[in-house]
Amino acid sequence: MILETLSAVVLGVVLSWAALRSLPRRLPARRTVFGTGALGGVFGASLMHSVLGPHHGAAVVVGAVLIAAVTVSLLIRPRGRRLNRSAAA
Repeated sequence: MILETLSAVVLGVVLSWAALRSLPRRLPARRTVFGTGALGGVFGASLMHSVLGPHHGAAVVVGAVLIAAVTVSLLIRPRGRRLNRSAAA
């Protein structure tokens, strides 16, 4: 499980780096993105390990990277900074 977790953290950081390279203006600070990717990988590895069991190492890492990608994608800001207000406001 330790090897799965470490590989999920490394891949989460690599995913964060790729997101920062492709969307630099739409993401918050680098530290936040890297932390979110790493913690998403740890959370994903523990979740997938508990769901799949101990004998599915590759599937655990793939699932952890997918969960890390989802958590990093939650940090993406909208393109425009214009606020949409409702008619009642």
